[in-house]
Amino acid sequence: MKKILLFIVSLLPWFISSIFMGNNDFYESLNLPFFALPGFLYGIVWTILYILIAISIYMIYSEYKFKDIKSYNIALISNYIFNQLYTFIFFKLENTFLAFIDTVLIVITAINLYDETNKLNTKASKFLIPYIIFSIFACILSITIYFMNL
Repeated sequence: MKKILLFIVSLLPWFISSIFMGNNDFYESLNLPFFALPGFLYGIVWTILYILIAISIYMIYSEYKFKDIKSYNIALISNYIFNQLYTFIFFKLENTFLAFIDTVLIVITAINLYDETNKLNTKASKFLIPYIIFSIFACILSITIYFMNL
């Protein structure tokens, strides 16, 4: 039971930003590049990515105490903050430029999180690879949307 609770605690915070989501009207109203996914797919993709991130976090906190992995915690928290800010910036503020800047910060902090995770548990770090790849895609998509909608 304790393991299940730890996993749930690792997973649930990643969905907080979804309360800002509302509907996809803003996204659908934009000029989008040919490689943009339909709006409904993002929820599916991010759910899968959040589960993979939570598995990685679970593996680390199953092995280490919070106080003993300071640099990992900093990497995790900084990535979490930028990840959560994106939905608010893009969908509530409707600011495509700041959203692009945020995606750059997400990519940087995701790579740092991968590096810090890899130092502690190589297997756990592998669960973050799809997140990094999709974050890079989101960054490219974000800058393209910005320029297409000037």
